[in-house]
Amino acid sequence: MEITLKIHNLLEMEKLASKIAKHLFPGFVLGMGGDLGSGKTTFTQYLAKHMGIKAVVNSPTFTILKIYQNHLPLYHMDVYRLEKIGYDYELDEFIYGDGVAVIEWYEYIKRMLPETMFSMDIKALSETDREITIKGGGVYAEIIKDLSH
Repeated sequence: MEITLKIHNLLEMEKLASKIAKHLFPGFVLGMGGDLGSGKTTFTQYLAKHMGIKAVVNSPTFTILKIYQNHLPLYHMDVYRLEKIGYDYELDEFIYGDGVAVIEWYEYIKRMLPETMFSMDIKALSETDREITIKGGGVYAEIIKDLSH
């Protein structure tokens, strides 16, 4: 299933994260795409907030992975740097783990990802406006249906 949403400000971005946070479960995989500065990390910060994570969430660009512990752990990955070096980095235990895996630049490691997952591709339309295309099959399709109301 696929939907496209228009987001006009940070409050709407946070509301989207809040809605998605209500559906999270162990093993949830969220791939995030979009240009630099489109809002991937900002969305992840809001998602973490609505998961009850109190830590400061920032981009793991240089570390590839940051883990935020909570009743449902958040595995925040930024795989931008893996585009040219391949799949040597050990991420399987987090992608297929017991927490929520949020993977910025997921398209760079698509072969490592489950066939069925939740993806959000963010396109900046202006300084504040975003167009977000959300896709997912299986259990994720039900979440997308809920978001379209």
